[in-house]
Amino acid sequence: MSFSSLGLSPALQKAASAQNYAQATPVQEQAIPAVLKGKDLLGIAKTGSGKTAAYALPMLDLLQTNRAFRNRFVKGLVLVPTRELALQVGEVFLGFSAHMAIKVKTLAVFGGVSINPQMMKLQGTDILVATPGRLLDLVESGAVHLSDVEILVLDEADKMLNQGFEEEMRQILKLLPKKRQNLLFSATLDNKVNAIQETLLVNPVVVEVKEEEKPLEELQITELAYLIATEKKGPFLRYLIKEQKMQQVLVFVSATQRADHLVTKLANNGIKAVALHSGKSQGARTEALALFKKGKVPVLVATDLAARGIDVPVLPHVINYDLPRSSKDYIHRIGRTGRAGETGEAITLVTPEDAHHFKIIQKQTKRVIPTQETEGIDLKGF
Repeated sequence: MSFSSLGLSPALQKAASAQNYAQATPVQEQAIPAVLKGKDLLGIAKTGSGKTAAYALPMLDLLQTNRAFRNRFVKGLVLVPTRELALQVGEVFLGFSAHMAIKVKTLAVFGGVSINPQMMKLQGTDILVATPGRLLDLVESGAVHLSDVEILVLDEADKMLNQGFEEEMRQILKLLPKKRQNLLFSATLDNKVNAIQETLLVNPVVVEVKEEEKPLEELQITELAYLIATEKKGPFLRYLIKEQKMQQVLVFVSATQRADHLVTKLANNGIKAVALHSGKSQGARTEALALFKKGKVPVLVATDLAARGIDVPVLPHVINYDLPRSSKDYIHRIGRTGRAGETGEAITLVTPEDAHHFKIIQKQTKRVIPTQETEGIDLKGF
């Protein structure tokens, strides 16, 4: 379905087209008309379903004629669980609003960086994208007020609740006006999410986009595993990157220390790489992701938690240097590649110690992943 049939104003239809949004996804088809009508909404949809545009487009449409005329009294509020997601969502809003005649100012704020620049940038902000903790800091300092919020979005509500933001969210909800539009998006509808939606939403439109195994197959991902001795994992990774001339590859590891160590080893062997993990400052994480997205650094080494906010439309390679802890993490990892109609390759390195766990992952994901021996490969010089 095209965006022209969803009820968006010509300005937002043009903005969607300019951002290469050709056809609406299922969640966008159902959510956008409901949001434009002022309905509360419960959206159950996973990462990659297009949910950000599903609320960003109608929010911009509604608020372009009802902007925040009182300085520092925002009209739209989007709560997200991580710094990376805040930046990502903020970029989506900025991308759409750049093509609008009436400018709606959006700002993303999060912890881990100095609060003073964020306080100054809040001047004239209409839509605020924020992590809960930093938002409360800004409210306490008087830098932003929430009493005029007309549209509230809880994005990835399940992650916010599971990561311990429940109390912060309750504090924020108390600061909001009772009369407002509420949009709640979550990948799953567990007990915590169900409890908060029952108290938050009023006669909501329910949009549920179920994903099965098929979408991963549609992403055209080639999966392959290499059986490798533990002590040869490093040299073999460098061999793969150099022999296949990989220009952009996301490498997953199990811990922050592993990420930093691997980056050092790669650099010592002439391969540019950056690490992305929770131990890095926000500035360092933002810079690492930007360098990788722009293609200035070919290898990004990340942990599962930090990778939640990574969204690279065209990513040719993913390598599981360390095996993921769960089958869900495996699916999430390999789903970073093969997107936007492109083909992708997902490689997993399996040591003898990993063999049993790898079998469990295949069984739980109902996948038979081809495996190759590596004993005959000459790794001298790598």
